[in-house]
Amino acid sequence: MPRLKVAGATSVITGAASGMGAEIARNLATRGAHLALIDRDSGGLEDLAGELAATHVTTHTVDLRDDTAVQAVAEEVMGQHPHIQTLITCAGSSMLGSLEQLTMEEMRWLMDVNLWGTVSITQALLPALRRAPEAHITHLASVYALASPAGRIPYAMSKYAVRAFSEALRHELENTRITVGAVYPAGVRTGIILHGRYAAAIDPNVASRAAAAQAAMYTTDPDDAAEQIVRGTIQRKARVMVGREARLIDALVRVAPTGYWRAMRGPLREAIDTTTPMPPVA
Repeated sequence: MPRLKVAGATSVITGAASGMGAEIARNLATRGAHLALIDRDSGGLEDLAGELAATHVTTHTVDLRDDTAVQAVAEEVMGQHPHIQTLITCAGSSMLGSLEQLTMEEMRWLMDVNLWGTVSITQALLPALRRAPEAHITHLASVYALASPAGRIPYAMSKYAVRAFSEALRHELENTRITVGAVYPAGVRTGIILHGRYAAAIDPNVASRAAAAQAAMYTTDPDDAAEQIVRGTIQRKARVMVGREARLIDALVRVAPTGYWRAMRGPLREAIDTTTPMPPVA
């Protein structure tokens, strides 16, 4: 399977205004890639495009939950970028809360963002990717698409679904020039957990403490993670593990597919506790 040559070819990145999407855009820009940046945050997109002014960059504002708007923005991207080679889907959010604390509306919102937004933009851009001599789709899943923790039911569901979508799509496209891969990051310091949502039933102080406990466990620098993701895309890998924790959890689940939680429960204790408030400041 030939490696991709990204210089002069277009990479489409969703969730590009911040976090991993922005870091991946910066990495690809240094390699000479043309970029189509997609996000609902128009200001963040414009700031990043200005930063990457040395390369060919277009910005496209859309809420990926709106299928009609997604199709329109895909046509806009295809009109401005005749040679789309890669699609990297980074758009997503997190959600904290137990099943008893969460509402169906809250869980559906997260599934719409993390799963259906990913499916919608992939479907809309597939015709353009089919026209490329070689193409690759990279979907950001999560280490929680390998192992499901308590307190993160909708997030784990959405990321397991992204994993399933990626694998099934890879099988559908196996006789084409398009390859598909999923990325399983763990512990990347992007701030997603600090800026994510939590069930309205949770005390905000409790949510802040739990999010801070989760963020304190993150050790991988975003630029290091971006390098691994871009390299995996260029090499057209089906699975990319980002961070030592991801590799450990992948191995743990293989060894103990029904008992892995016994090993994970302790380290995640504070991060999954959705009832204990933050201790008072001395």
